[in-house]
Amino acid sequence: MKIKSFLAKPFASYIHKQIKKGMETAVQDQQAVFNNLIKAAAKTEFGKEHGFADIKTYEDFIKQVPIRDYEAFKVYIERIKEGKHNVLWKGQPIYLAKTSGTTSGVKYIPITKDSIPNHINTARNALLCYMAETGNTKFADGKLIFLSGSPELERVGGIPTGRLSGIVNHHVPKYLRSNQLPSYPTNCIEEWEEKLDKIVEETINQNMTLISGIPPWMQMYFDRLIEKSGKKISELFPDFNVMVQGGVNFEPYKAKLYESIGKKIDCIELFPASEGFFAFQDSQHAEGLLLNTNSGIFFEFVPAAEIFNEQPTRLSLKDVKMGENYALIINNNAGLWGYNIGDTVKFVSTNPYRLIVSGRTKHFISAFGEHVIGEEVEAALLKAAEEEKIQVTEFTVAPMIAQDAGKSYHEWFIEFENTPDDISRFADKINENLRNKNVYYDDLIAGNILQQLKISPVKKNGFIDYMKSIGKLGGQNKLPRLSNDRKIADELKRYIQN
Repeated sequence: MKIKSFLAKPFASYIHKQIKKGMETAVQDQQAVFNNLIKAAAKTEFGKEHGFADIKTYEDFIKQVPIRDYEAFKVYIERIKEGKHNVLWKGQPIYLAKTSGTTSGVKYIPITKDSIPNHINTARNALLCYMAETGNTKFADGKLIFLSGSPELERVGGIPTGRLSGIVNHHVPKYLRSNQLPSYPTNCIEEWEEKLDKIVEETINQNMTLISGIPPWMQMYFDRLIEKSGKKISELFPDFNVMVQGGVNFEPYKAKLYESIGKKIDCIELFPASEGFFAFQDSQHAEGLLLNTNSGIFFEFVPAAEIFNEQPTRLSLKDVKMGENYALIINNNAGLWGYNIGDTVKFVSTNPYRLIVSGRTKHFISAFGEHVIGEEVEAALLKAAEEEKIQVTEFTVAPMIAQDAGKSYHEWFIEFENTPDDISRFADKINENLRNKNVYYDDLIAGNILQQLKISPVKKNGFIDYMKSIGKLGGQNKLPRLSNDRKIADELKRYIQN
């Protein structure tokens, strides 16, 4: 056993015990985090404007602080970008995380001296929990890679600014630096395909033991390695035994990733965002991700159907129920208050508090009142794919609204790894699965208001070409599973299989 894996064992055991203790005190820890946040921010501009000095309870907080998304929060961010101090949190942020979605503009999310440990330590804790539970520490002696954005930072209002993954790259512990790939110059390449080729060149002959990234971009990396070597990933990297992933639901990508690897290996799922590191997989044997209840974030949960109401129900952790779909709202020591991050979650356990990410608040289809969410379309497609032994590379769904009654439908754009022999039968199966998942969709089909869904097969690498065409290829960029309009769908028409 080498020195790094040897030293990791006692540290992993210690951290794992601390996290186990935290499972028992999650509600109390959330209350303590809430109290500390309110006290620390009382003298900030935001704290003064919202009467933090008078807030004694969560109920007081709800009355004083409305739920906001980024656009409503932007006025405060602009003050920070102008160089002002004590706006949302004491002092100035030490970084601004620059992020952009496929359907929105650039956002600047503050990261403070107090909030940076949340981003760094949570990723570490996920690996240490895995080590403690499985006893596998040998990957710490091999080469590790995280497929991430450039670590090069610009300055905005005097504050270092860049992609979250690039910022975090500056905080990789020294003892892991010698293990980390790709090289710094390669990581700084902005053009994704050029960067990917360079990563393949630098890693193809290395002893890769851990590979981490967003599933679709890991798949691109694997595809390039296989193309260049003619070997499965497990043949190229015999000691590769841990895959770390997050950012999107893993299930639609899992089958193809494991086939590319050539065997099933352990996987650790994370739930990070520029706004905070919210949850992580603490066990290989339990469903869901453990909520990060003692890491500078106070969580609120709004029933997803109410998120766009003027005064939605707001719940703290102690009042959540299993199986309910909640919009996730955060308050943290970076100065985000009543902040709607845009994700929806469902608890699969409340002892301890473990959840799954069920979708996005803005990524749903309800053009006809069906309110179909990401979790439902993914489950419907996966079930049909398993039955038909079909592998799906990528997909997205949009409404097709016709003027004539009974002519509208959901259009599914799917890139297949192996195309079904009978696309109509495959569509029938997805349609039936979705009807079983969503009662409103079922009613609309039964009432002849909607036709059965239709599949538009996308040509090989069509989604990659589309993402490239809009400047969103690689890094942390993700394709929305669902849209309530046809902006993405109309663009994808150019990439349909002939």
